[in-house]
Amino acid sequence: MEDEVDRLVSAWRRERPDLDVEPLEVLSRVSRLARHLDRARRLAFSEHNLEPWEFDVLTALRRAGTPYQLSPGQLLTQTLVTSGTMTNRIDRLAKKGLVERLPDPSDRRGVLVRLTGEGQNRADQALSGLLDQERAILAELSRGDRVELASLLRQLTAPFDNIPG
Repeated sequence: MEDEVDRLVSAWRRERPDLDVEPLEVLSRVSRLARHLDRARRLAFSEHNLEPWEFDVLTALRRAGTPYQLSPGQLLTQTLVTSGTMTNRIDRLAKKGLVERLPDPSDRRGVLVRLTGEGQNRADQALSGLLDQERAILAELSRGDRVELASLLRQLTAPFDNIPG
């Protein structure tokens, strides 16, 4: 079965035989898949009236376990945004009643961000919708192929996820 990347690579090999275009065979597919996944994510989240960034913050809190709260700094680490962006996001989620700010008992100047019942419900429902979308994307692969692909992709992503700072 031929795909768009095969046609792209073939054209580059014809037009630039002096270049090794093999990386395109993998990374162009990863890039195309990322675009399809982004569309699927947006669809799953919009069905629950959430933006992708809202889902990211809510699910970071949900994964934290009971009582589903983190400091703004912990949220920064998990969502890879600046402190100003996170403050704005927390404000917007609080206004929607999806999170609440609480005083941090271990730091009088600090706050904790806690998921509300509605926030937990929306995060759980959106996650279920997302997993349905992702299962559909992976439907052509056997269980063994999915395990192998996950392992290979982990080898590529781990160095980026483990960069200090």
